[in-house]
Amino acid sequence: MARRRRRRGRRVDGIVLLNKPQGLSSNAALRRVQRLLDAEKAGHTGSLDPAATGMLPLCFGEATKASAWLLDADKSYRVEARLGLATDTGDVEGAVVEEAPVPERSAADWASELAAFKGACEQVPPMYSALRKDGKRLYELARKGETVERAPRPIVISAIELLEYRGQRLVFRVQCSKGTYIRVLVEDIARRAGTVAYTRRLHRESVAGFEGARMISLAGLERAMQAEAVESRQPAWLLPADRALQHLPGVELAEGLDGPFASGQPVPAGGPVAAGQGGAVRVYTSSGVFLGVGEHAAGGRIAPKRVFSTPPAVPDGSCDGHERGAADVLPDRA
Repeated sequence: MARRRRRRGRRVDGIVLLNKPQGLSSNAALRRVQRLLDAEKAGHTGSLDPAATGMLPLCFGEATKASAWLLDADKSYRVEARLGLATDTGDVEGAVVEEAPVPERSAADWASELAAFKGACEQVPPMYSALRKDGKRLYELARKGETVERAPRPIVISAIELLEYRGQRLVFRVQCSKGTYIRVLVEDIARRAGTVAYTRRLHRESVAGFEGARMISLAGLERAMQAEAVESRQPAWLLPADRALQHLPGVELAEGLDGPFASGQPVPAGGPVAAGQGGAVRVYTSSGVFLGVGEHAAGGRIAPKRVFSTPPAVPDGSCDGHERGAADVLPDRA
């Protein structure tokens, strides 16, 4: 009996800035959007805890090639801490394990406490995390009541500001590097102030310069899909891949050099090029079509680092004959 071939799904290329709802894991959110778009290939760039809400960049098709830059990017959060209580998970889903009085402090005092965390420091990852120890997730060990030693990791707090303080409620905004655990930051802030705390609410406001105004909810995406019926134009909620790379300087190749670049050959830069992170630059054709990421090479040339295949703005339908590509779930980095 012939094996039945499964539907592959359409080619969708771009980035969706999902406003992830509370109670849904990042992977589950990715799967829902992938099914909604009928997209062949997808991945998210650093997970949010199920209890957290906010910006979750979802990359589709060629845009998954930009995932590494999004994983490494700074992120900003709006954080609400509950002072005086600590939970085993560090958030609202855990069981209360400690209670302590909240010292009398003014808003100015709390602003000063927060400011002490600005800059480079080290942070010990929590037991309730997806990090591995001897092949096992730390949260699996934590659920068994086990605690293992975790090496501190370097992080950077670029900005932190007090938004509100009232009784047992502390609200602040923080911009931080990849690898920062906000739950641990809340606990460390409370400890410095002479009490305990857990993260009551966490909302990610931005990733890599993407602003929250561009986010779309699951319900909003469903409505948009129904209204637009996948037209030939690029919908406003599907951002091009190079939007994730705006921190890199751009360079436009001379006419006729796009082919050699796309085939992996270093090409003349065509003029002075400002260096980006690690010497990386965004590369475009003479007509402004995005080709990929290049890096400085000898002789004033640009060598391909990651070539992108630029498709039509929106896919034109489904195709049969291949298995659906498994979604690439990228590791939690923030």
